[in-house]
Amino acid sequence: MSEINTESTPAIVSAKPKGKNVSKTTFLYSLVFVMIVAFIAGTRSNQLIAAVAPVFGVKASAETLDFNEVQNTYRQLKANYDGALDTQTLIDGASRGLVAAAGDRYTVFMDKKETQEFEKELSGEVSGVGAEIGVRSGEPTILRVITDAPAQKAGLEAGDTVVAVNDEVMKGATADVVAQKIRGDEGTSVKVSIKRGQDIKDFTITRAKISDPSVRSRVQDGIGILTISRFDSDTGALARKAAQGFVSQGVRGVILDLRDNGGGYLDAARDVSGIWLKDQLVVTEKSGDKVTDTYKSDSNPVLAGVKTVILVNGGSASASEIVAGALQDHKTATLLGEKTFGKGTVQKLVPFQNGTQLKVTVARWYTPNGKNITKEGIAPDTKVQLTAADMDAGKDPQLDAALQQMAQK
Repeated sequence: MSEINTESTPAIVSAKPKGKNVSKTTFLYSLVFVMIVAFIAGTRSNQLIAAVAPVFGVKASAETLDFNEVQNTYRQLKANYDGALDTQTLIDGASRGLVAAAGDRYTVFMDKKETQEFEKELSGEVSGVGAEIGVRSGEPTILRVITDAPAQKAGLEAGDTVVAVNDEVMKGATADVVAQKIRGDEGTSVKVSIKRGQDIKDFTITRAKISDPSVRSRVQDGIGILTISRFDSDTGALARKAAQGFVSQGVRGVILDLRDNGGGYLDAARDVSGIWLKDQLVVTEKSGDKVTDTYKSDSNPVLAGVKTVILVNGGSASASEIVAGALQDHKTATLLGEKTFGKGTVQKLVPFQNGTQLKVTVARWYTPNGKNITKEGIAPDTKVQLTAADMDAGKDPQLDAALQQMAQK
């Protein structure tokens, strides 16, 4: 959705029609009328936008806030503060505070830099070395290196413990902190110190743009394993391509791994659901008690009738829960693992012309059976835990249990 701007400068162009005379009185009345319309358009543009916007399917409000107190705060800050003030930073801070006061953790204001980072993260394109970081035995550890990425070319391997980044000790650091330290601008270098066995090794790696597809697939013992890490604009097409590959290889069943998938685009969730569902309800949106939208799957479910188990955990949220809920409600798949996160709201991105962005909650979504899972999550049909000890030992009892279910007739 784009921001609506109304910056109008009244212009009066008068021309005398051939063969007709316009009286002075008529001309004056016309001039006054045009000036009144121009005045209203200039002073009540918010009301005009609010009245016209719904015709084009756009939401708009005519209400305004009294910012006199904010202006007074700014004037006093400007007059008394002993230091430099950045006007844009102050404006962004005011917008951030206004949005945060709504009290919804999913409604947030993003400045220009945050907007760019958000878009990169959702698309899977970041500048870094191409290594997935997790925590094993309490220490940051490399879980996976992306094929042909700088990390792989430098010699990093899955299982390496990250000891330091640019000589800053990472002992006990979270995966997010380590990842942020390793990321940086394309073309710059980062020193990563790792422990492999009893040896400490240093690697100086040049960062590059990393594209990590949202979908990975493989076949194990006749079972197709489809892993989706997020729901971006390419996810639907990539997942369908992988599913068609499963069909061509004659798999006996499919495991859809949505663990730690925090969501993404709703349209992508609908497209993925359509790999199993034919012209069926995937999700319903409601604003208050009013249904605002419904999403149905398409008519080409390439995996219809194929036995499917979906792996979920507490990190499976939003679009992941939409897919899991739809396939579970339609009895197309069973869920295995742990209860999902419980994010049953829909957000819309509202970009502004200065590069900032508003992510705002616009509705709640409901599964085909009419359930909103906010805070409750979706309970798996088969509960199987994956403990820290399992991960430290390189075990995956959830995947093992799903493969066992596939072996059962």
